[in-house]
Amino acid sequence: MSLRALHFVMPGAVDDPTVPSGGNVYDARVSLDLPGFGWQVHKHAIDGSWPEPAAAARDELARTLAGLDDGTPVLLDGIVACAVPDIIIPEAQRLRLVVLVHLPLGDEVGLAPERAADLDARERHTLRAVPAVVATSDWAARRLVAHHGLAPDRVHVAAPGADIAPLAPGTDGVSRLLCVASVTPRKGQHRLVEALATITDLRWSCVLVGGLNQDPEYVAELRALIARHGLDDRVELAGPRSGAALDASYASADLMVLTSYAETYGMAVTEALARGIPVLATDVGGLPEAVGRAPDGGVPGLLVPPENPAALAAELRGWFGEPDVRRRLKAAARARRASLGGWAATARSLSGVLGRLKSEARRGAA
Repeated sequence: MSLRALHFVMPGAVDDPTVPSGGNVYDARVSLDLPGFGWQVHKHAIDGSWPEPAAAARDELARTLAGLDDGTPVLLDGIVACAVPDIIIPEAQRLRLVVLVHLPLGDEVGLAPERAADLDARERHTLRAVPAVVATSDWAARRLVAHHGLAPDRVHVAAPGADIAPLAPGTDGVSRLLCVASVTPRKGQHRLVEALATITDLRWSCVLVGGLNQDPEYVAELRALIARHGLDDRVELAGPRSGAALDASYASADLMVLTSYAETYGMAVTEALARGIPVLATDVGGLPEAVGRAPDGGVPGLLVPPENPAALAAELRGWFGEPDVRRRLKAAARARRASLGGWAATARSLSGVLGRLKSEARRGAA
């Protein structure tokens, strides 16, 4: 089979295990799977403080795109592309550009309002200029269409896959809680700590797995919060884990907890479900989509309002105190495990978008 060339532009830390993220995992994985659908992937990992890079990173991105022949298909990670319309828009005239949006730039928690508005405006200019945009969930696609005024037929979905793993044996079936997420304000680990502080009469331990370098100030505040509630011996900030160490973290988990303020999908949720681990998550963005339903309609997780630590604590008490709830959730999680889509389906969706691009036509927004 003759492979078509595809150039994939992504952030420089995509393969760095010390700064894991769902976007990095997605980019790395589809790069491996796209050749199975006829694409020879040329990766361009560009170092920089994306989405607001210094001049050297901007120059490298501009040189990379300028060096490609007219009509070349290019897939760009949105964190690299969306904030630099002055670089992307001129190249959209001659290259076949697709922007993959893992998270709208303005949705990051903790941004000053003027900075969020500026990033949002730059993203809108970029996405309106390219012929195709890829989102990671149906919810995210609808949001991009509505928020940026994009033509619906230009926004496509390629949901993250999940590799089915051995069923997690857990610890005792109840008490080991696991949160897998970068330790940042958007992931809301402080809300989990605040909820746990109200159920110290119960037997539990919680491991927070995730990068600690993205927002050191937030990490310091979280450590202080844990100490203030006297939870140092029950809540572990484990840092980033990958490979066998991450597998071991999932294997010992009885319940996966994710308390994000914003998510376009929630890959940690499906990674847990791929091991038959039930989920407790905030009802935001694409998280309900990731939790999904088992083939028989059973729900393998619990969803709580995003601004209600009391509701989170109540659901945790229910998990610990109601064996029937645990049995129901575990049965639904195992059934959902069998119905999860794999990464091949993600690559197939991306390949379909790339294959439909027309080199001679650049369509704008509706």
